[in-house]
Amino acid sequence: MDTKRTINSTFEPALIKEMEQFGEVKYFKEGDVIMDYGKYIRMMPLIIKGTVKVFRMDENGKEILLYYLSTYESCSMAYSCCVEAKKSEVKAIAEDDVELIAIPHIKLDEWLCKYPSWKNYILRSFNERFLELLKSIQSIAFHKLDERLIGYLKEKQRLSGSSVIKASHYVIADELATSRVVISRLLKELENDGKIILYRNEIKLLKEF
Repeated sequence: MDTKRTINSTFEPALIKEMEQFGEVKYFKEGDVIMDYGKYIRMMPLIIKGTVKVFRMDENGKEILLYYLSTYESCSMAYSCCVEAKKSEVKAIAEDDVELIAIPHIKLDEWLCKYPSWKNYILRSFNERFLELLKSIQSIAFHKLDERLIGYLKEKQRLSGSSVIKASHYVIADELATSRVVISRLLKELENDGKIILYRNEIKLLKEF
């Protein structure tokens, strides 16, 4: 995706100028924590390059993956925390090398009233994240773990554009809120069925997948 072209075609020139003036371009390496639990959020990230995964922790300290953010997307929960001056209830981690524009919290409400394109973007972002949360809830409530694993791998493939998924069994288990032993068994079954090939910390998806 040509992010610059997309931004130019979505936002008014005056808004883009303000983004350049007040926004700060930030870079994160794979595994870096962009937002963390209990921290005040002073900026809303607009992803320029890379993928970010967003987690929520339950009262027992167990994390579950809520959704991914990719190019041109933003975190609605970060927006909400900024506007309401609340501490973060989610954690965002760079899935790979990430470049983003940090939009300062003091501009969020101002732009909402000033620029129709910004209002549309924020409303669309909330709707997209809401639908993704519904999808996650439906997956957990109604789908078997093997189906959730297949969906997880397909989503990784979609985001990366590669049939080689770089993730350890432990990471997959953690993001699907299950045990490594169970994930290893399910992956081995997929390999025996000729759908994937397992390598060290890598999974190659075959055509049969």
